[in-house]
Amino acid sequence: MAGKTVKISGPLIVAEGMADSRMYDVVRVSEMGLIGEIIELRGDKASIQVYEETSGLGPGEDVYSTGEPLSAELAPGLIAGIFDGIQRPLTTLCFKYGDRISRGVSVNNLDRGKKWHFTPRVRVGDAVSEGDILGVVQETEIVEHRIMVPNGVAGKVLSVSEGEFNIEETVAVIETPSGAKPVCMLRKWPVRKGRPYREKLAPDMPMVTGQRVIDTLFPIAKGGVAAVPGPFGSGKTVVQHQLAKWADADIIVYVGCGERGNEMTDVLNEFPQLKDPETGEPLMKRTVLIANTSDMPVAAREASIYTGITIAEYFRDMGYNVAVMADSTSRWAEALREMSGRLEEMPGDEGYPAYLSSRLAEFYERAGIVKLLGKGERVGSVTAIGAVSPPGGDLSEPVSQATLRIVKVFWGLSASLAYRRHFPAIDWLISYSLYADKMKEWYDENVGRDFVVYRQFVMRVLQEEAALDEIVRLVGMDALSAKDRLTMETAKIIREDYLHQNAFHEVDTYTSLKKQFLMLRLIYTFHKLAGEAVAAYADLGEILACPCKEKIGRAKYIPEENLSDFDEIFREMNAELKALAAGENEDV
Repeated sequence: MAGKTVKISGPLIVAEGMADSRMYDVVRVSEMGLIGEIIELRGDKASIQVYEETSGLGPGEDVYSTGEPLSAELAPGLIAGIFDGIQRPLTTLCFKYGDRISRGVSVNNLDRGKKWHFTPRVRVGDAVSEGDILGVVQETEIVEHRIMVPNGVAGKVLSVSEGEFNIEETVAVIETPSGAKPVCMLRKWPVRKGRPYREKLAPDMPMVTGQRVIDTLFPIAKGGVAAVPGPFGSGKTVVQHQLAKWADADIIVYVGCGERGNEMTDVLNEFPQLKDPETGEPLMKRTVLIANTSDMPVAAREASIYTGITIAEYFRDMGYNVAVMADSTSRWAEALREMSGRLEEMPGDEGYPAYLSSRLAEFYERAGIVKLLGKGERVGSVTAIGAVSPPGGDLSEPVSQATLRIVKVFWGLSASLAYRRHFPAIDWLISYSLYADKMKEWYDENVGRDFVVYRQFVMRVLQEEAALDEIVRLVGMDALSAKDRLTMETAKIIREDYLHQNAFHEVDTYTSLKKQFLMLRLIYTFHKLAGEAVAAYADLGEILACPCKEKIGRAKYIPEENLSDFDEIFREMNAELKALAAGENEDV
């Protein structure tokens, strides 16, 4: 039965005669078949947000309900795919319809014709339940796609076949209490509903990103949530790109939500060229891209966020560590505000809907490290990192505040650092990570017992510098004691040689934890030995003119395979600074 449109207001359509529909059902509008989703029901009238351009529609257009919620298709073919907000494959649409997407076009989200080699991991007669792995498909050189028993299915394996299958062909038959159930590789899952798991765990292991300011000062845990707020031009997208490139996650889901098209183009151009540091294969072979740029219909921004997190949960259920980059959640909030205004709802702060906080929480709460359904103690994680674009960099606005209430890591980007060409422009005085203390044991075991000591030293020196800065501005550097001037110099080394990192330099773009530890050891030891030399009345100018100081500055360009060079610098520094201290002592 079809309803009829009675009101059209941009992406919002009101249709009557929809009494049999349910919330979040997908509908098709008019003969063009525009895709929409029911977001409000009043009597027999349904308010529908349309994910395509509605110009040219008038009252009396037919509206057909599909009777199903907006769902993501989950099967081999996701990896290296580029989709829009409602999971239509942009590559296929481009081949079929040209550069501009026509309205109402309908293609399969995943390729039904392509054959995949299915290798069973169970035998006939085995008892299986939801979440168990039936078999695997080698989707790319990096990713092994694990085909799981569908949700709500449990029983005995009647048959299972090895060979070439498309995603709709039966690969196994399971005997359930309600009869034999054929199982194919394709799954569908409503995007607004979180996928089930056995138990949620407390995150206690870092997701190593290779970005020194993050890994050392403000680490994020696997299964953690982080926000990257900052004004225009402060480098939010560059930080997101760096994390997508270098984070030690198995799978990356990158959601471009209402951002500029050229930023997505950068991702598309870069990722096939870049090599995964672990495998040497192109990064694209472990990445799913969802592109919903600012020139696409505004309503689809909401769908893109949910589609991204659903795909991430699917790979998590296979036992992978997945990272979701949402760039940016502010554009999603703007879409919510626009739809709320058109629905004539009572506005909250700055016109955003009253449910803004709960929607953001819904998204971030789907992240986490979990024990999975099925046999064995398998664990998977979803780490969510959302960029926030507050107007004018004002962190007191509603989206930033609602996000900060939820996330455990805050990487606050500073416009003044960005203008000084300091990247990543993460402001160390306002940023924080609530995971750092919980991961102390992991750092002690896997990096070095002194790593946490070095971290605390760096934070202390940077805070002391901020306090001394005021004095320097008022009366000049010469008014400080030798000890305080040394603190300022050490802080300068930390800022310019350690925290500053060039994303476009082939060596400096990524720094392993081992190398970070060695760099920190150099800086810490320099400060300690220089302090001892100053206490022994050595000339500060001579200390700062030591050749070892220049070598500390260039240490970040030492390749990962030459880390033994650090020992040489360490020995030279020890010798030079101890000689200075001893020399001055003799004079006294």
